[in-house]
Amino acid sequence: MKRSANAVWEGSIKEGKGKFGIASGAIAETPYSFKTRFEGTPGANPEELIAAAHASCFSMALGAQLGERGITPESIETICDVTFENKSLTKSALTTKVTARGADKAKIEEAAAAAKAGCPISKVLELEIALDLKIVN
Repeated sequence: MKRSANAVWEGSIKEGKGKFGIASGAIAETPYSFKTRFEGTPGANPEELIAAAHASCFSMALGAQLGERGITPESIETICDVTFENKSLTKSALTTKVTARGADKAKIEEAAAAAKAGCPISKVLELEIALDLKIVN
C-alpha cells in the first residue's frame, strides 16, 4: 500500500507561500508559509502534520495492543507535541488518556509501551519519544 501527498512552494523562503494536500482529498490546498512554520502565525506547518500522524498512529497501535490483551477501550485520546529546534525535530511527546473501565492497569501500561515502540510513525521518527499515560478505569 502506498500513500501520497503533494506540496507546492512559490517564492523565497521568507516571503513565499506554499500549499499541500493528500491524495484522498481529506486535506486539500492547505496553505503554509514561513510565518506559520517559524513565527507562530496561525496556519498549517509540517511539524503539526507529523504530530497529527504520530498521535493518530499511536492511538490506533495502542487500540490494537489493548485488543491483543483482551481489552476494548471506551476511548484513547492522544495529544502529540513535537519539538522543532535548530532545524531538527528533537522530541515527540505523547500524552495519552485511556478510558477502559475495569481493565487491568498493568496490561494497559504494557500495551502502551508496546504501542510506543511499535507504531509505524514511532519507528520512522529518529528522536526521543516520551509517553505520559493516564488511565481511567
